[in-house]
Amino acid sequence: MGNKLYVGNLPYSVRDNDLEQSFSQYGAVLSAKVMMERDTGRSKGFGFVEMGTDAEAQAAINGLNGQPLGGRNVVVNEARPLEPRPPRSGGFGGGRREGGAGGFRSPYGNGPRGGQGHDGY
Repeated sequence: MGNKLYVGNLPYSVRDNDLEQSFSQYGAVLSAKVMMERDTGRSKGFGFVEMGTDAEAQAAINGLNGQPLGGRNVVVNEARPLEPRPPRSGGFGGGRREGGAGGFRSPYGNGPRGGQGHDGY
């Protein structure tokens, strides 16, 4: 068990200090962060809280998971490490999609679906 917690199903009005206040009744809160949209500044509806000890984190899970916060029943569980994402392609100057030329099918066998001719799809 770790002491970093995921908190989901948050109302968009909840901020860092609201999380800290809610979790502080279960022990020392080392950090509390509501994740925000970069472009709009609006809450993403989830956040992370780091408790002082594993026991305090477990107490917070037992006490707050499924309980109302700001009108919504929050989900509280141990945070899992971020899983690596596959590399992105495309975009501005990024990679090229297979086949190039917008889906053109070569009748000569050198395209993504080569040798099938121009049968429409």
